[in-house]
Amino acid sequence: MSETRPKLLIVEDDPGLQAQFKWAYEDFEVFIAGDRASALAFLRAEEPPVVTLDLGLPPDPDGTSEGFAVLEEIMALKPDTKVIVASGHGARESAQRAISQGAYNFYQKPVDIDALGLIVRRALHLHRIEAENRALASRAPQDNRVLGRLITAAPEMVKVARTIERVANTNVSVMLLGASGTGKELLARGLHDASARARGAFVAINCAAIPENLLESELFGHEKGAFTDAVKTTEGKIELASGGTLFLDEVGDIPLQLQVKLLRFLQERTIERIGGRRSIAVDTRIVCATHQNLEAMIADGRFREDLFYRLAEIVVRIPGLAERPGDATLLAKVFLSRFAAEMNPSVKGFAPAALAAIDGWSWPGNVRELENRIKRAVIMADGKLVSAADLDLAAPVDDCERPLNLKTAREVTDRKVIRHALARSEGNISSTARLLGVSRPTLYDLLKQYDLQH
Repeated sequence: MSETRPKLLIVEDDPGLQAQFKWAYEDFEVFIAGDRASALAFLRAEEPPVVTLDLGLPPDPDGTSEGFAVLEEIMALKPDTKVIVASGHGARESAQRAISQGAYNFYQKPVDIDALGLIVRRALHLHRIEAENRALASRAPQDNRVLGRLITAAPEMVKVARTIERVANTNVSVMLLGASGTGKELLARGLHDASARARGAFVAINCAAIPENLLESELFGHEKGAFTDAVKTTEGKIELASGGTLFLDEVGDIPLQLQVKLLRFLQERTIERIGGRRSIAVDTRIVCATHQNLEAMIADGRFREDLFYRLAEIVVRIPGLAERPGDATLLAKVFLSRFAAEMNPSVKGFAPAALAAIDGWSWPGNVRELENRIKRAVIMADGKLVSAADLDLAAPVDDCERPLNLKTAREVTDRKVIRHALARSEGNISSTARLLGVSRPTLYDLLKQYDLQH
């Protein structure tokens, strides 16, 4: 089969330039749009990887307002599009604004076709590389385990795990951002295990669970006699983690006064115990986590900006369970197996209605909520199968998507349903095909089409 030409959308209202552009890009399938409506129609229908966009479009051909409106809509509909903007109006300011809004590059009129051609081809090359990287990241491992212990079949979490693996053998500070119950400590342990510090200690402390007046002693330790109950010299968590990793959970709850001392440690890599007079060199890597909005806390003066940038050299955002199609079912089976062995060996699995309820629930409490519900259901179950009533879940909640077009909507739905079915059948192709109501060859074609592993 011959290779199809890459698609290029040119948004330009000048008929002369339209013809010039079309002639210059004979190796592309070129689409020409002269206004916002036709540009967005082509974007939805053809999904071109690269767009050249003249900011001076009608009804504002002498300004840039309409062009920036088109750029904003392109980025909202298909943010991976490489948009190259052109303008003769206030070029420097327009370039800065365009790049800040997501444009790939900028060129100034009058147009140099050869120079623009180089930019277009580089943009296409980058788009292809990024697409290949996304495809690689979406392929979950066959045993559904990443980072040694994290169980997932969701590309969203596989991408998180790959990021953590990439930074594990550096000494940068890592901040994990995610809602409660998303598995931040599990990921922190995975980072430690994948690093050169794996033989050292992994020490975790929940900063929100310790009273303010005790937190400093917990972190930095104290000398004998430093206060009334200090009957012996005690090392703090930072010292105990020397040569290893210290995980600070809910770092946003550290009081301001203690934030100063933590910042000093991160800058100098030495500590002083409470009541001590000497500096102690400590080689500890910090990994922290929070579900709070630290940027808002910085703006309110409740968290130090300089400490944030020391702790957040690498920021990893963890998706909630509802953003990981198929993982709820996969994890539910793991939890059921564990809790049934411990508490109710007669329970062997889930009734179909229970699996449907798990698939449909939004899981506001994430993995922790799922674990607690499965534990309760195993205890309460009377028969061999856990029912929807045992789980005490309401009716499924439909989530709203904003698809680019019908083709995209079908692909999104197909991917989600296939991933749910694979998780429910534990990767068995025959069982998955039966659940989906298709033949095995059809399912194999779908897996290949959507680049889904099984």
